[in-house]
Amino acid sequence: MRVVSGELKGRSLKAVPGTSTRPTTDKVKESLFNMIGPYFNGGLGLDLFAGSGGLGIEALSRGLDKVIFVDREGKAIHVVNENLKSVGLEDRAEVYRNDAVRALKAIRKRELVFNYIFLDPPYKKQQLVKLLEMISDEKLINAEGIIVCEHASDISLPEEVGSLIQTRSEKYGIIGITLFKLVGEDEGEV
Repeated sequence: MRVVSGELKGRSLKAVPGTSTRPTTDKVKESLFNMIGPYFNGGLGLDLFAGSGGLGIEALSRGLDKVIFVDREGKAIHVVNENLKSVGLEDRAEVYRNDAVRALKAIRKRELVFNYIFLDPPYKKQQLVKLLEMISDEKLINAEGIIVCEHASDISLPEEVGSLIQTRSEKYGIIGITLFKLVGEDEGEV
């Protein structure tokens, strides 16, 4: 596993040991960032099921100012911290051990609003619609922001969730990527 592009291109990242965490493949990561970037001019990101931190570190490498990494597994948090240290990005990251729902509630209390949110929950415990509803209800994504959902390719997410609208959906073998953004004036009302 490596950083695909940006200032840290080619740098290796550690994976979380065991089989409970499934890192996003480099091919899917490259395709995903080509859909939403491929590069960024600052901004704040949230990597909600961080695993090894690969998506958030890729976003930092491509120009985001800061990323908040959240995972409920201690092994994952340890690897995120190791990876951030190995690429010298500790000062542009916050890392928390928490479950996704509690993390979103804590983020709302801080009144944070994100440019990019990465949701890559375990495929067997899909809770994407619930999380999208929370992000919409709590207004955690800005007007130009993008929410990236990684899921099993046989799962279809709704076209609309709260004030969010699906803008793109792609399949890469067994992996699906679906993008959401806030419904704007030109898309009509929800």
